[in-house]
Amino acid sequence: MTAIRTLMTLAILAVLGLAACAPIYRNHGYVPPALDLAQVVPGQTTVDDLPALIGRPSAQGLLTGSGWYYVGSRWRRMGAAASQEIDRSVVAISFAPTGVVSNVETFGLERGRVVTLSRRVTDGSVTEISLIGQLFGNLGNFQAGDFID
Repeated sequence: MTAIRTLMTLAILAVLGLAACAPIYRNHGYVPPALDLAQVVPGQTTVDDLPALIGRPSAQGLLTGSGWYYVGSRWRRMGAAASQEIDRSVVAISFAPTGVVSNVETFGLERGRVVTLSRRVTDGSVTEISLIGQLFGNLGNFQAGDFID
């Protein structure tokens, strides 16, 4: 009886252990399907037509009318290992100054680069003196010329 119980326990642990190693996939962002992108015709489609055809973008260029960007990625996590990006798609739509689509480009993970962001922190001009310390520090800093117009 204890042998059967031990075998059942080992079988359950083996199934749970194998299930823990199954990959978990997550999708982030939005990239329009190829059928929807085929409706965007450079030289004919305008900025006003795009939201109805393929939806609003994930990001826009800094300058007005500079471009719309749709970004999507797929991540895989297996067990206790760190998540790994297995697929990335970026669709970049650029516009002419008149607001007409001039180019539609698609980039994948193979064209991606890791961009190192620099963190610049400005030191504050206030030192580590409390408010009360600053008030008492100004008590002796008066001159007669400060009271005369």
